[in-house]
Amino acid sequence: MSVEGKIFLDIVTPEKSVIKEEVSEITAPGEEGEFGVLPGHTPFITTLKIGEIKYRKNGSPSYLAVNWGFAEVTGNRVYILVETAEKAEQIDLKRAEAARARAEERIKKAGKEEIDYARAQAALSRALVRLQVASRAR
Repeated sequence: MSVEGKIFLDIVTPEKSVIKEEVSEITAPGEEGEFGVLPGHTPFITTLKIGEIKYRKNGSPSYLAVNWGFAEVTGNRVYILVETAEKAEQIDLKRAEAARARAEERIKKAGKEEIDYARAQAALSRALVRLQVASRAR
């Protein structure tokens, strides 16, 4: 299914298939740092953290906000399984901004109330990535 000089990108969540396209390059948020994939990349498997996936198709960039998962690179194929994935144009800015404000408020209360700090920090990270990705579609 892949053509010379292209990568077949397959991104899925437990609920749906998000992307099944041939692209020219991919950048993703690996647990050990951001990584890029070009056609013919060395095979590997890695975990993903909350962050932004960028891919290029026909020279145009596209962006997704993703929430934890795994990536497998095999030849000219990249399989990505994540908890959630949202395209830039699908993100509700008001909802993302409200989530950011809630997470920041919970973090401020940490130490004063019984707050799961790690969970509040993850919620803040998700909201900030969603806002960053959404801004790219505007």
